[in-house]
Amino acid sequence: MSNFWEKTFHIGSFITQGSSYLSPYAYGVLHRLHHAFADTEKDPHSPIFDKDIFHMMWRTRKIYNEIDQEIAVVGDKFKKGVPKWRKFDKFAESIYTRIAWVAVYVAIYFLFNSPWWLYVLIPIHVLMSPVHGVIVNWFSHKYGYRNFNVKDTSTNLIPVDILMWGECLHNNHHKFGGRPNFKVKWFEFDPMYPFIKLMDKLRIIRLSHKPETQYM
Repeated sequence: MSNFWEKTFHIGSFITQGSSYLSPYAYGVLHRLHHAFADTEKDPHSPIFDKDIFHMMWRTRKIYNEIDQEIAVVGDKFKKGVPKWRKFDKFAESIYTRIAWVAVYVAIYFLFNSPWWLYVLIPIHVLMSPVHGVIVNWFSHKYGYRNFNVKDTSTNLIPVDILMWGECLHNNHHKFGGRPNFKVKWFEFDPMYPFIKLMDKLRIIRLSHKPETQYM
């Protein structure tokens, strides 16, 4: 991805994630750590070492913040090639920016004369990225089926996967971490992959086009 498109997607993530914006740099490093140390004590989020969802979310938040503030000691291999626009991240993750987003949500509901119960959902808006993360990293390590006997507890969780844009094909992803298409079996579908192919054709991103493992 070119520098122009990288920054475009930074801004696009900020607009679409709003108050739950996550730094692509910090999240990228966090994700690599998860794959390298899945279901061990070094895993940033594991249902094996966290007794419940809330403990896992809190520990993940702590590790994420240490990476984001660049105080965590992380090997260079986990940082290599990860998108990095730290000045923008600092602005997007500012407490004042997050509060401004909450004000936008309230204003939209007010202007459209929304029912009272929609206001109750605002905390979900604020925490949407962590909520998405916990669905994938908790439930897709506890429930569902496995295509591959990998060295962790990752599973595939269908039909929830449609809402997670392919990320709950988690066992497939842990087996083939470098594949852009998480689908493996004929009945599976990765809803993000067609968009990845489209962006490759439009030259927004560049796929390596390495031969993919044959579908099962």
